[in-house]
Amino acid sequence: MHTLDLTYVGHGLHEELVAYVADQEGFPEQEGVHLAVRDGVSWDDERLRRGATIGLGRSVFARLTDGVEWTALSVSTHRPLFWFVGGPHVGAMEDLRGRRLLVHAPHTAPGCFARIVLRRHGLDPDHDLECVVRPPGDYAMDLRRLRAGEVDAAYLGSTLDPAQVAAEEGFHELAWVGDHLAVPTVGLAVDPAVVSLDDPAVAAAVRAQRRALALLAADPETAVAYLQRFLGRDTPDEVRRYHDRFVAPWFTSDGQVDLAAADEGLAAVADELGVAHVPRAADVYRTEHVARSARL
Repeated sequence: MHTLDLTYVGHGLHEELVAYVADQEGFPEQEGVHLAVRDGVSWDDERLRRGATIGLGRSVFARLTDGVEWTALSVSTHRPLFWFVGGPHVGAMEDLRGRRLLVHAPHTAPGCFARIVLRRHGLDPDHDLECVVRPPGDYAMDLRRLRAGEVDAAYLGSTLDPAQVAAEEGFHELAWVGDHLAVPTVGLAVDPAVVSLDDPAVAAAVRAQRRALALLAADPETAVAYLQRFLGRDTPDEVRRYHDRFVAPWFTSDGQVDLAAADEGLAAVADELGVAHVPRAADVYRTEHVARSARL
């Protein structure tokens, strides 16, 4: 049996869901690979390059800024699962002007996405509001700081359900990044300088991810049951609403990429980063390997 390290670089169902479903269903072993799913949140890029990664946002970020030719072989979703949530006195994105926002650093993929969305609401993240940088991780402390009034809004990831949090805390959902930016953020990618695109372990991992995506698309009740394991604060009805809004319409069923959306997303990220050369999406997202691997 082949072996492969597969790292996630963020917490929450956005990064972990598909790999978790594949693992629980036994798909990797059935496809002939032992996947060691690793927490790479604090790993440097050199260590990440030794295996495959789920985090397409971070890998593409490194490709744009450092020239590391990370290549995605499977795409789980083009819609980043990050949200702006306002405190009791912040009911719209425009209300962030002059306020304090708890958010990821600009040089991270989630932070870059946040800045793009802020600009699309007419807000300069460097001058129109105060961005209070927070490290990646669980968002429970963000809620505590928002509840205490230390900040006026927070940028949350998928360890939490924004609708449930807003209803319980008296906060406001301000914006979902996925409504404003389409760029592949999770799937499976490798650096071909270190791990061959044709490595049998990689092909098997792609097949396992594809089977997990197909299961989530074909069986909503199973999808909801798995989501419930991540959204422990939510009732079954709340999990179904989350699934119907953020997962069912936006997660792929086959790992394939929307090249037009990906080209637009890459251009937006490159523009925010001040990167002049923007690679073609077709060179970054080589998801034809998904179809090829299905025939192996």
